[in-house]
Amino acid sequence: MADTRNVTEFIFLGLSPNRDVQKVCFVIFLLLYTAVVLGNLLIVLTVMTSRSLGSPMYFFLSHLSFVEICYCSTTAPKLISDLLAERKAISFWGCMLQVFFMHLFGGIEIFLLTVMAYDRYAAICRPLHYTAIMNRQVCAVRAGVAWAGGVVHSLAQVLLIFRLPFCGPNVIDHYFCDVLPLLKLACSDTFLIGLLVVANGGTLSVISFIVLVASYVVILLHLRNQSSEGRHKALSTCGSHITVVTLFFGPCIFIYLRTSTTLPVDKMVAVFYTVITPLLNPVIYSFRNAEVKKAMRRLWIRTVKLGEK
Repeated sequence: MADTRNVTEFIFLGLSPNRDVQKVCFVIFLLLYTAVVLGNLLIVLTVMTSRSLGSPMYFFLSHLSFVEICYCSTTAPKLISDLLAERKAISFWGCMLQVFFMHLFGGIEIFLLTVMAYDRYAAICRPLHYTAIMNRQVCAVRAGVAWAGGVVHSLAQVLLIFRLPFCGPNVIDHYFCDVLPLLKLACSDTFLIGLLVVANGGTLSVISFIVLVASYVVILLHLRNQSSEGRHKALSTCGSHITVVTLFFGPCIFIYLRTSTTLPVDKMVAVFYTVITPLLNPVIYSFRNAEVKKAMRRLWIRTVKLGEK
């Protein structure tokens, strides 16, 4: 096997070769990334400082918002800086780290969304046992399991490509390092590794999505016996989560449920789940949730009063 260090860096082709388009994209993505960080940070601070948001749902929401900041920060800053750069390069080790952290935070998000679905199931279908099922210790353990699951998933992805022989072309038709574009550059047969990537990434997404859909089917069946007011309240708490799940899992399944095949549209789909979805999460959760909006207003009032002193 050839030494993987025959290639010491990779070159990104980026979103577009047109310099004028790149300048426009620089402004757009800088604004989007700023909104992602500020929006999700606002949710984290709101949950941490509000006594009314002490339930497990908001505990996991704050974790999800923090992970969204980290997830977007794995690719967006490099994308933004490259839009003004003549040469869009990343070192071999920088590329491996980007793959690791992208799949780390992506994996954590998958597990967190699954845990949040179980939280909604317990709250709606087993309300009398909810406090015992989702106590503080259990929530902390489940959050820890989500992080551990993300680490295992990410290490598996990186180890699959780390020892591949990269001895020829080093140009990646993308704006960040990911497993599938890297498989195309390897100087060996990657069919088996491609199947393992699908088994690790694609299957994880599909199984988690099926579990999430099944949990909401059970919730909907349970709500048939509830009053219209009870159904409306329960569905309103689940609506935000269902929307986020759909926006995140749809593009991920499209990308990672394939072998080493890549499509021209992959870059646009990747923009959606690496930038747009983290941007939409705080909007969806804040504007669809009355408790979060009230807590944000209280946080704003306290902040203004402190600024006036």
